[in-house]
Amino acid sequence: MADLAGVNGQREQFRVVGQRNLPGKLSYALATGVAKFGIDYVLPDMLHAKFLRSPYANARVKSVDIAKAKDIPGVADIVTWEDEDIKALNNFGESNDSRRPWLDNIADQEGAEVAVIVVAESEDICEEALRLLDVEWEVLPHVVNLLEGRKEDAPVIRPQVRDAPMFGAPSAGGPTNPPKRGNVAYANMTSGDMDAGFAAADHIIEYDLYMPAFASLLPNPSGSVAWWFDDPYYSEGGKSLHIEGAVKDKNAISMMYRLPPEKTVQEGLFMGGKYCDWGRRKSQEITPLLAKRTGRPVRCVNTREEMFDVIMKQRYIHLKVGFTDDGLITAVDDFSIADGGAWGSSSFGNVGDMTLGPYNTLKCHNINQHMEIVDSNRYLMYISGQHCPFNWDSITVALHMIAEKLGKDPIDIARLNLHGPTSKDDPDPVPSFEACVKKGKDLMNWNWHPSGTKKLPDGRYHGMSFRYQMCPRHSFSSYSCKLEFRDGEVHMPTQGPLFGVYAVECNAMVVAEELGLEYDDVKIDFDYREPFTPLGGGSDGTTASAWAMKECANILKKQILEAAIEYAENPPMPGAVSPQPGPFKGLTADDLDIIGGRVVLKSDPSQGVPIREAAFTSELLAITDFDSQGVPVREAAQKNLFATFYGHPPLSLWATGEMGKRLDTMNTAYCEVAVDIEMGEVEILRFGVAADPGKVMRPISLESQIDQVMFFSQGCQLLEDFVFDERTGVKLNNNMIEYKKPCILDVPRVDREFLETRAGNAAYGANGISHSLANTHLVIIAIHNAIGVWVDPPATPDKILKALGKA
Repeated sequence: MADLAGVNGQREQFRVVGQRNLPGKLSYALATGVAKFGIDYVLPDMLHAKFLRSPYANARVKSVDIAKAKDIPGVADIVTWEDEDIKALNNFGESNDSRRPWLDNIADQEGAEVAVIVVAESEDICEEALRLLDVEWEVLPHVVNLLEGRKEDAPVIRPQVRDAPMFGAPSAGGPTNPPKRGNVAYANMTSGDMDAGFAAADHIIEYDLYMPAFASLLPNPSGSVAWWFDDPYYSEGGKSLHIEGAVKDKNAISMMYRLPPEKTVQEGLFMGGKYCDWGRRKSQEITPLLAKRTGRPVRCVNTREEMFDVIMKQRYIHLKVGFTDDGLITAVDDFSIADGGAWGSSSFGNVGDMTLGPYNTLKCHNINQHMEIVDSNRYLMYISGQHCPFNWDSITVALHMIAEKLGKDPIDIARLNLHGPTSKDDPDPVPSFEACVKKGKDLMNWNWHPSGTKKLPDGRYHGMSFRYQMCPRHSFSSYSCKLEFRDGEVHMPTQGPLFGVYAVECNAMVVAEELGLEYDDVKIDFDYREPFTPLGGGSDGTTASAWAMKECANILKKQILEAAIEYAENPPMPGAVSPQPGPFKGLTADDLDIIGGRVVLKSDPSQGVPIREAAFTSELLAITDFDSQGVPVREAAQKNLFATFYGHPPLSLWATGEMGKRLDTMNTAYCEVAVDIEMGEVEILRFGVAADPGKVMRPISLESQIDQVMFFSQGCQLLEDFVFDERTGVKLNNNMIEYKKPCILDVPRVDREFLETRAGNAAYGANGISHSLANTHLVIIAIHNAIGVWVDPPATPDKILKALGKA
């Protein structure tokens, strides 16, 4: 694959795209604190709101007496699930399951909101009122242990959907979904002949993998501020809504409150860092209702503790793998028990594993996957569940186990099993994989050794690990692009938002590249009313939106060149104040180019005019002055142009369902550790990454994304895990004291090498990096290579010592 469908997709020379140290357009605002996030908006006469939250893992509010709370001075309103306003909203709220209202009196995790909301003059008054509510709770059975919750005699925590299939009708070639039983939904997917596959094996290994849940810890508290106002431009149909902090865009809120888009305003661009998290919290949805009821602005913000949402749900995996004496895998049998989470959790990261997972990349056809998805009361996961996209390290561990058993380098085992670029039956090597391996080996001074055989000079044991994955582009959105040439300058209007991937800047870089300008010459106009947003699928939406913007830039370029020719052929009348036209008479747009901010002749680039002087008309503006002789001075009118483009690049392998079955851009990751077997302590000496995103658009963005996923990977494998009291179902480490995250001094160095095979089909052959380098077992495998025993993550010192028989 390559960028063959787009204009200049095979461009060889780059002046702007790929440049380092081009600052984000809003970086100064972020660095100085000028940036305003949703919860930073403070308005006169503003009220505050707080939800009643459950102290139980699974419970229902049977009744609530609000009389005492409502009598507190400063309480403006108390809303419950019995109010007609809430009932009306339940028809339009964001619920992942139509069988459950958006907001009701049930809480199926500790800390979950129920439809009892206090609105008051301050947050302190809200808290006081919540304490005075007379709440009658019905405590329901809970499940926080998946292995217990899957049993036939386990209490059914969601009996109202007991017999419903969880994932709808299966797609062709996708998982089959037997009826749900008890707390368990099922998904199965089989290809090939399993009996024949295991019969062809010389060796069979079986092993268990465990993936703990861990927290995303969004840096900016979720919340919103909303108010209603008389809009002089859209006065029909009542007041308009202004909301800040609603996430990504305002359209979902418009739909929820039955408003046309033009009557919903969200000016703020700043969302804070996100990791595939587009789910709106109820604090971001409820404020318009409360503001309408009270007639005043209302602010509702979650605390840090209320934001301990998970980024990866717990999973148990048992794998049986057959392979030959040379290491070729002949069959894989995968049985997984995955956490379905609390009601409304995303299931994509569970079932998505089957259709888009690592087994697609193997030559082996004999694959059986059986998954049980267990309802639980552990947590609600708003995000897609892709920290380790599609459970990739199940096969990473297999490759290392096979290598260990056969005394071979795991990279050689991976190469042997990876199919070619076009299909599972393609024997050819994948160019991107081979290039990444070569770079990665050089980067890491790779020299594989069997487990437990290498000591460092300080007496600690040395271990290394390796993994591969694809660099996918899973964006498939279409983009509404617009560019303007106004008063001699190029403007790129966009609604944003800004959430950490700097996709807007990448688009501006592409515009500058195509128009022969510098990065700073492209003026980014942020306006929430503009249709263009560079999102779509995640951070790799950058490369897809940039493809569409590249097409738009070339439309504008042609317009500018044609305007320059028209100006040369129809200059203004003598005496007019106007720039000298370029030497373009009788030419066509194909004869011209824009280089260094000048419209020039292709045949002689020294001949031309600055772009800001290229597009004028023969029309004259009104009299602006008089010369010394009293003659009126009239200026020539500058031509304003605009170009639009709507569309998307050719579909990626992801969007066509071919991800993994065909291979284009790939990456390899490495980890080097030192393990003290007396103390059980692990030091990550360094991570290494050799990645081929196809084409590097903005280097610092790519590097930062890799740093981010390695930070996640370190945390989930060495430190992080949720701890529950199984008796009550409540979390025991729901704060930053007991829940351990890596700190800045803990983070190891990350060495990187980037390749540009141009094998993607978005802008200039880019695909993206997405979060494909995030992993759950790269560090764990390196620890095994150091000490010869397996430890489940998080590999804390006590676990390591126990595995070594020393505790």
